[in-house]
Amino acid sequence: MNYELPKSVEINGETFEIRYDYRVILYLFEIMNDPEIDDQERALSVLSNFYVNFDSLTDYEKAIQECFWFINGGKREESVKKKEKLVSWEQDFQYIVAPVNRVLGYEIRSKEYDVETNTGGVHWWTFLSAYMEIGDCLFAQIVGIRSKKAKGKKLDKSEQEFYRKNREIVDIKVQYTQEEEVLLKMWTEK
Repeated sequence: MNYELPKSVEINGETFEIRYDYRVILYLFEIMNDPEIDDQERALSVLSNFYVNFDSLTDYEKAIQECFWFINGGKREESVKKKEKLVSWEQDFQYIVAPVNRVLGYEIRSKEYDVETNTGGVHWWTFLSAYMEIGDCLFAQIVGIRSKKAKGKKLDKSEQEFYRKNREIVDIKVQYTQEEEVLLKMWTEK
């Protein structure tokens, strides 16, 4: 059991300082979801933004594993099952931040974080714990409808009405590459 908020990880017996603030992790999600970059570029970008001393890394595979261990709140995933995407951190942040603030009792965006000195901010695990406790709110309603739709379950009347009025915040927007955007534009403008 880990009772601390880690600010470093161990790789092959060596300690590496990590950038722990929630904003860094949300930025890593943006990198991971960027359709414009290939897998190798994506991995290097994630590692260089997560590890303070990226240039000292020698075992990239283990470094990625430790990065995901941290992102997962200290849990190792034995099997990775493809799950329906119910949250888009980029799209949903504006609906997540208010209930997280309510749980923590302060405005998380006001906690300054210095990426260069790796100081201040709100630790990702603190953010994650608050996120797990947000309870009934607009975001929970959005995710509930997404979940029902993903499982093919029928929405009740109030959910149907909410979805009709708020489709743009419920539906997760698909990110396309520039080439795909051009192709879609050609198809839809005919």
